[in-house]
Amino acid sequence: MDYEGQICHPPMERSSVNIPITVGCSYNACKFCDLFRHLKYRALSMEEIEKELARIRGLGGDPKVVFLGDGDAFFLKAEELLAIAEKIHAYFPSCTQLRMDARVPNVTEKTDAELKALAEAGVQCLYLGVESGLDDVLRFMNKDHTVAEAEAQIARLHEAGIEYGAHIMTGVAGAGRGQENAESTAAFLNRTKPWKVVNFSMGLHPNVPLAEEIEAGRFTPSDELEILQEEFRILELLEGPLEYDGLHDVFEFRVRGWLPQDREKMLAHTARAIEAQQGAEKRYSWTSPDWRCYLQTPVIFQDQARQIENPPQY
Repeated sequence: MDYEGQICHPPMERSSVNIPITVGCSYNACKFCDLFRHLKYRALSMEEIEKELARIRGLGGDPKVVFLGDGDAFFLKAEELLAIAEKIHAYFPSCTQLRMDARVPNVTEKTDAELKALAEAGVQCLYLGVESGLDDVLRFMNKDHTVAEAEAQIARLHEAGIEYGAHIMTGVAGAGRGQENAESTAAFLNRTKPWKVVNFSMGLHPNVPLAEEIEAGRFTPSDELEILQEEFRILELLEGPLEYDGLHDVFEFRVRGWLPQDREKMLAHTARAIEAQQGAEKRYSWTSPDWRCYLQTPVIFQDQARQIENPPQY
């Protein structure tokens, strides 16, 4: 398939076959995200999807697990997803699980009966971008759900027999709020029981609305030390059982394993990274040198004035 845009594929799905059924993200308005801003959202035709299924089948492919792309494939109507699932099972008789990314409103828009039908058709897991357990953070980042809404829709998924994977984002609450965000997010995850947790630590991009908030002094990013400390606290608090994978955009650190059984090993690994950052020059997850000195001025966020010392130099 001539892939349009860039592949958005959870790291835990590296062994599944990726079948795009949409292009881009139907919402595309989170302040921090730059994955799909250059794309116009559209659903792929059944002809395009079937052509890719036939290509993979022709190469001898018969995967057990299929990941449906792109940014929020679950935006499609239930009848469209059911038709796609039927085609997939026809081409891949061994397929038992369909997984995809979703937004909370995608779940809200489907009835309980539709969710159960999708589960019976093989939809086994949805990855939801919950990001944070703090409502003011979700609101500031222009997420399209509240904590309560996410919790209610996840309960409906569980009732239908669909598991969920949580995408969270350390650093999303900003400087000085890492521990608060860790505790609220971990509490949310413990209540909602995700199958997997993927922590995409915040990367700072110059071409997203959050850049304007930083330049205007309305948001101060956390440095990598605070983000690591936030992740450490999350790992302390998560109950499990679940699989965890924590990644950082530009900082060479990754922690993954199963909780609770790998907790001590994961905490020790994270503690070593924290120790290496303590006393060192502050580091930020800039993805471009064009950001220069946006952090030199005091900023106001959550009614508290904060200033970052020693902004990164380029």
